[in-house]
Amino acid sequence: MPLSFAEKEAVVAEISEVAANAYSAVAAEYSGMAVGELTELRAEARKAGVFLRVVKNSLARRAVEGTDFACMQDGLTGQLILAFSQEDPGAAARVINDFSKDHKNLVVKLVSIGGKLLDPSEISTLAKMPTYDQAISLLMAVMKAPVEKLTRTINEVPGKLVRTVAAIRDAKEAA
Repeated sequence: MPLSFAEKEAVVAEISEVAANAYSAVAAEYSGMAVGELTELRAEARKAGVFLRVVKNSLARRAVEGTDFACMQDGLTGQLILAFSQEDPGAAARVINDFSKDHKNLVVKLVSIGGKLLDPSEISTLAKMPTYDQAISLLMAVMKAPVEKLTRTINEVPGKLVRTVAAIRDAKEAA
């Protein structure tokens, strides 16, 4: 059953709002996938904070117009499912990349981040991007390393003195 004009406007508005706030987007061709597989993909996306939607390409083109993902407009052809990362930049890429490993009918067609269109083969690079918590953890480890090294170096001076005194004591006891 075709959508009415008001329903089409609502779909375009919803996707446009999501695209305006998203970090990255992935479009994948899903032809040949069973309904159960798509349901499984949607569940995985929901867990990862990814907005996933099957939408007509003409509506998707209008929705991404004026957003960072306008670069995807020319490639929106065929049966595509759109995934937008809402929490961290690599979430959509991780979900689609992991799911496509087990389901060969899901083929990545477009990948976009920060207004740039990437080659579909670069989805694994985007998928490997750390989450916000992982990035903070890495930053803290880098910031903490010099302080730890300074502490170990300062602690080594009295430690060396104690070992020297203990060695002298042991030598006098042995004599």
